[in-house]
Amino acid sequence: MTSQAVPRPIEHPPTDLETISRTDASIIFKRFTVDDAWKLGCALRNRLVSIPTPVVINISLANQNQPLFHACTNSGVMPDNDVWVARKRKTVLRWGVSTWYMHCKFKGDETLFREKYGLGNSAGEYAIHGGGVPIRVENVEGVVAVVVVSGLKQHEDHGVILEVIQEMNR
Repeated sequence: MTSQAVPRPIEHPPTDLETISRTDASIIFKRFTVDDAWKLGCALRNRLVSIPTPVVINISLANQNQPLFHACTNSGVMPDNDVWVARKRKTVLRWGVSTWYMHCKFKGDETLFREKYGLGNSAGEYAIHGGGVPIRVENVEGVVAVVVVSGLKQHEDHGVILEVIQEMNR
């Protein structure tokens, strides 16, 4: 009988808006090419593959929804995970901040979120759950790409993206 190593826990991200905003703003790449997306996606998958929960990792360009990386970590991913990916991505693109920021801003209150922005029946197209992060590039205006992790607890979806990007930038 082989014993498996216990997966390293994912650190809980901060919940105060000022810190989240600073963290979001600090995620700036010198460039973001297909190769950079591949390296980030593979690093995320390698970090998450030891966790038995099935997770989807998606990185796509902002201006045309072109996927640069899309992978699952384990069997058991459901089509609903891709719906969550699309909803998180749409939130990042509309407001230019992480979905964790939006979650903390509204304290998870989706009704308040819907009413604040007058979303009505279209509110379901957006997700204010952690796991969607904007990618910016030096000297380029706006969000260039979006990285989304879906399948873990929302703070872990968000926290793992921050962790891996920070490790890659060391």
